[in-house]
Amino acid sequence: MELFEIKNIRVVVKRGDITEEDCDAIVNPANSLMIMGGGVAGAIKKKGGSVIEKEARRYAPVPVGKAVLTSAGNLKARYVIHAPTMKKPAMRININNVMKAAKAVLDLACTHAIACIAFPALGAGVGGIPVEDSAAAIIEEIRNFDFSKCPSIREIRLIAWSEKDYEGMIATVKKLVQA
Repeated sequence: MELFEIKNIRVVVKRGDITEEDCDAIVNPANSLMIMGGGVAGAIKKKGGSVIEKEARRYAPVPVGKAVLTSAGNLKARYVIHAPTMKKPAMRININNVMKAAKAVLDLACTHAIACIAFPALGAGVGGIPVEDSAAAIIEEIRNFDFSKCPSIREIRLIAWSEKDYEGMIATVKKLVQA
């Protein structure tokens, strides 16, 4: 685990299972239809229960650049923030979708006075975005966000599933924070 600070916000990069995070909210890199089939979404549904998908589907379609909040079912987190990075399941995407999704998460977290948010590598996996690029996009959105209008957000976690992804995230975040 590595700890950084950006704009007085704790940014934690760690290896682990996002479904085990005890943050206020974990992020689901969703599709606009809110179908939770595979990847992170499938893991959230499997561990948290189908109630999460049922709640999310009520909001569908949700465009890329918007996000919705649901309960977290049986997960340790209180909420799941569903932020579409793609319109349909298993689409290849571009980095702009990751940036839009990350901003939508921060906006929604602010609206709901959420203090701690755990992000996976948005758009990695089926989206085809390298983990390092995803981490860079999330950090960029953190840097651009006006936290003075959102005092509730105190900690943002970037969660890597594998050791390789963790190493890539750490290297990327170190480079950007020191720049």
